[in-house]
Amino acid sequence: QVQLVESGGGSVQAGGSLRLSCAASGITFSSYDMGWIRQPPGKEREFVSRIRGSGNTYYANSVKGRFAISRDNAKSTVTLQMNDLKPEDTAVYYCAGGVGESFDYWGQGTQVTVSS
Repeated sequence: QVQLVESGGGSVQAGGSLRLSCAASGITFSSYDMGWIRQPPGKEREFVSRIRGSGNTYYANSVKGRFAISRDNAKSTVTLQMNDLKPEDTAVYYCAGGVGESFDYWGQGTQVTVSS
């Protein structure tokens, strides 16, 4: 049974930082691409960041330079460090994993709220 469990969401003022973590189980973690996708209130889900099994990273233009994704294959975890947060970063953040271009597995989501 595959499980992706996020933690680390919360409320912060603009300019602040949060660190999201995702613990994976039931998959060969090192073989999976992992990513973060968010859903702002009233909007569709949008890509935030992805890290390949190789370690290559990708970011949405809106978060480039502010967010950093990393992974620990020994612990089967992926982390999203979010700095200089803006109100427009407010969303439910989902951890996701997959072996192809699409993500096959999703976490339950964690709320991030940034106040101005």
